[in-house]
Amino acid sequence: MKTDNILHEIDALRAELAALRPLPAEAVKKISEAMDIEYTYDSNRIEGNTLTLQETALVVNEGITISGKSMREHLEAINHVEAIGFVKEMAAGTLPITEGMIRDIHAIVLRSIDKDNAGRYRTVPVMISGSKYLPPQPWLIAPQMEAFMAEYNRMEAEGVHPVLVAAYLHEELVRIHPFIDGNGRTSRLLMNLYLLRHGYPIVSLKGDNDSRVRYYNALEISHTTDERGDFNDFIAEVVLGATKQYLALIRG
Repeated sequence: MKTDNILHEIDALRAELAALRPLPAEAVKKISEAMDIEYTYDSNRIEGNTLTLQETALVVNEGITISGKSMREHLEAINHVEAIGFVKEMAAGTLPITEGMIRDIHAIVLRSIDKDNAGRYRTVPVMISGSKYLPPQPWLIAPQMEAFMAEYNRMEAEGVHPVLVAAYLHEELVRIHPFIDGNGRTSRLLMNLYLLRHGYPIVSLKGDNDSRVRYYNALEISHTTDERGDFNDFIAEVVLGATKQYLALIRG
C-alpha cells in the first residue's frame, strides 16, 4: 500500500528527529515562529483569506493594519496564531483530547469574529459549497461527536499509527461539521495537536490552487464514499514533507 510505504519513511525520519533531541532552543524558537506564520497563512488561505504571507507576518508580529483588508481577515490571522499556541500547550501536557478541548480550539479561532457561535456546536443545517456531501442535521451532532471520540479512543488503545489517527481526527471532524464556521481550521489544528503530541513537527496544508484542489477532492471522496485511502495518502505525504523540511532546518 502507498500509505504504508510513506509511513515507514516517516517513521525513519521521526527516529532521526528523536535522536537529535534535545534540540537547540534558540533554533527551535526561530523555526517554530516562522512555521507558525506560514501555517497560519496557508490554513487561512484555504478558507479564502486574502492576506499574503508577508502581510500575515506583519499583522501577527507587528500589529500592523493592512489597507484594503477586512477586520475579519486580520482577526483570522491573529486568532490562528493564538490557537497554535494553545494547541502546542495542550500537546505538551497530559490532558486527554476531548470534545471540550476541540470547542476550546474553535472558540479561539472565532474569537471576536462570531461571539455567538465561537466554541459552540451549530443549531442550524449547513451545506458545503461545491460539495455533494450534506453534513448531519444539528440534532445529530452530539451523538456523532460522541461516536467520533469513542472511535478516536479505540484507535489510540489499539496503537493505530499516529499519522492515521491524526488524519482520522481531521477528516471526521470536517465530516460532522459541528460548527457553523471554522470547521476546516479547527480540524487542521486538532490534527496538529495530535501530531505534536507524538513527536512530529507542525504540518501545514498548502493553500495554493493545486494543493487545495487535491485536499478538497480527497475529503470529498472520503465523505461521499467512506473510502479514506486517498485522504490518508494525502495527509501522510504532507507529514512526510513537513518532517523532511523540519529536519533540514534543524540541521541547517
